[in-house]
Formats: sequence, C-alpha cells, structure tokens
Amino acid sequence: MPAERITSRHGATQGTRRAGRAGWRRTVTVTAAAAAAVLALCLAVGPAPAEVVAQAPGAVLRGLDKIAGASVDLELRTGETASMGPLAITLAECRYPAGDPASEAFAWVTIRDTRRENVLFDGWMIASSPALNALDHARYDFWVLSCKTS
Repeated sequence: MPAERITSRHGATQGTRRAGRAGWRRTVTVTAAAAAAVLALCLAVGPAPAEVVAQAPGAVLRGLDKIAGASVDLELRTGETASMGPLAITLAECRYPAGDPASEAFAWVTIRDTRRENVLFDGWMIASSPALNALDHARYDFWVLSCKTS
C-alpha cells in the first residue's frame, strides 16, 4: 500500500501512514519525541552570544546596470552619496565583525530615484546575503561588498 500523507485542518503535515492507524500513531509519537528532544537541547544550550561589531568609515558597493550589462564598484565614505543613472546611493553606516573585518559587512544604504524624488530602498544590506535585503528595480541592482576600514 503506498504511503498516505496526513495533514491537519491548516495544511500542516502530521505524519504518514502505510497500513493502518497504529503505524501513523507511532510516526507522530516519534515526531513529537524528536521535537521534544530538539527543544530540550535548545533550552540547554541557550541563546548565542551577540557578535561584537565595529564601525567602518566607508564601504564598497557594487552596482549593476542589467540592461547595459555594466557593473561599477562604488567606494563611499559614511554620509557620502554617489549616483548611477538616475539613482542616488547614500551610505549611512557600515559595520563589520571586530575580530575579522574581511569576513562580513553590514551597510545601511538609502537609494533614491532622483527623477521622481522617492526612496526605493532604505535599510541594511548584508554582504554574505545580498538577496536578503535587496533593491527591487527593473534596471539596477546594488549590493555591499565590504566595509572600508581605512
């Protein structure tokens, strides 16, 4: 008999059963026991310590014109604004792990369309996860590469 998926009223998977109700109960019991074990492990370990970060005086961002196929690296100091096409890119802040500046970069960036005078993006960009917080623009893409420590 093929496996049958059992779901709750809300669509969440409850488990599977093969030949009867008893097999399904065992699967749920194992799943509940596994969840209890994971929860106990998480509570025993505790929260992760906060990472110590330092502020950098600037950052390097990369801009891509998706239509022309051209990319440009923008070296910005904190508070400085650069432009690419009709967009104005302002760096407010760049932070990096204090122990290893080359490993990660967190940059607060504001991107405005100068033609319409509206803000397209205002927030943190993370070098290791460029798609996590990204500019949603039809022609241009921007992401942070690194913080400038000097």
